[in-house]
Amino acid sequence: MIDINKIPSPCYVMEESLLRNNLSLIKHVKEQAGVNIILAFKAFAMWKAFPIVREYIPYSTASSKYEAQLAYEEMGSKAHTYSPAYTEADFPAILKYSSHVTFNSLSQYERFYPMVQAGVNNVSCGLRINPEYSDVETELYNPCAPGSRMGIVSDLLGDKLPAGIEGLHFHTLCESTSYDLEKTLREVEKCFGRFLPHIKWLNMGGGHLMTRKGYDVEHLINLLKSFKADYPNLEIIMEPGSAFAWQTGFLLATVVDVVENHGIRTAIIDASFTCHMPDCLEMPYKPVIRQATEPGEGKYAYRIGGNSCLSGDYMGDWWFDKPLQAGDKLIFEDMIHYTIVKTTMFNGIPHPSLALWSKDGELKIYRSFGYEDYKNRMS
Repeated sequence: MIDINKIPSPCYVMEESLLRNNLSLIKHVKEQAGVNIILAFKAFAMWKAFPIVREYIPYSTASSKYEAQLAYEEMGSKAHTYSPAYTEADFPAILKYSSHVTFNSLSQYERFYPMVQAGVNNVSCGLRINPEYSDVETELYNPCAPGSRMGIVSDLLGDKLPAGIEGLHFHTLCESTSYDLEKTLREVEKCFGRFLPHIKWLNMGGGHLMTRKGYDVEHLINLLKSFKADYPNLEIIMEPGSAFAWQTGFLLATVVDVVENHGIRTAIIDASFTCHMPDCLEMPYKPVIRQATEPGEGKYAYRIGGNSCLSGDYMGDWWFDKPLQAGDKLIFEDMIHYTIVKTTMFNGIPHPSLALWSKDGELKIYRSFGYEDYKNRMS
């Protein structure tokens, strides 16, 4: 049992036992299906936990030169790198820290492939394709929406891939099921099947939420096995992010004030939705608060407000069995994936600390943040 009184506020707390459960499942899928599953830093980059991750999964995917360097330094392996657009300034570092590089467009390929050829590193190159199909309903997260800047549509490719292209990459999913992947694969084969027998690898991107309760893991394994049987020449790569850190920890915050306006009570906390839980506002979605209950007679309803100056830095409503007051602790569930990597110091709001609750029942503070962290970002 975690003793919340030992945790500084605010603080992101990852539970090692829950992380290991996810990693065990991901490794099981990898081994049973005979595919390569790698960690996407865009969702989870808490590198002090990478020694745990490396016990199960040795590789990662990057979307920038900094993520690629992090892969090299802290995962101990070169990254599978994709970016919507590389620059001349960044590309030498991309080559240095990457084993695979995927180009988003033919113009990017034409511009940078000569640098791959001239380099000393053995880098495998690919193209991101856009099958123009996705089940993702939220436009913000749909990489195949009409007019998307992500990937090359079939009409722009002829019957033969450009010289030096060894793989294809698609990404159409977001917290999706194996049945969504099955439908996507049909579209990929329909649009790009002419290339599949002639390449070395196919990267199926992220969004495979295989660690979510109810996900049909066996269907995923059988689907991947069947696809590999059809294309035995292919190394299949998957790069989920959320699946690694899904429901592995929480954000602890403290109520600092309660205000009321026209009968609406708002509990203001020492954290912020816009700074520390941005996906709640962007998606949007309402996170689970551990202490909250279902609405009913005798319950106390509250909005929860962040402590930034943004008027919209709030969500609601939650119900509690007793009135909230300053000093009460609130635990926002499932706040490790995507949340930490997207935090800001808007308004000079301090970052929550980063911590691990170890499998031995010990709280390890990975990092605390202070004024210098804010000041250095502004310099």
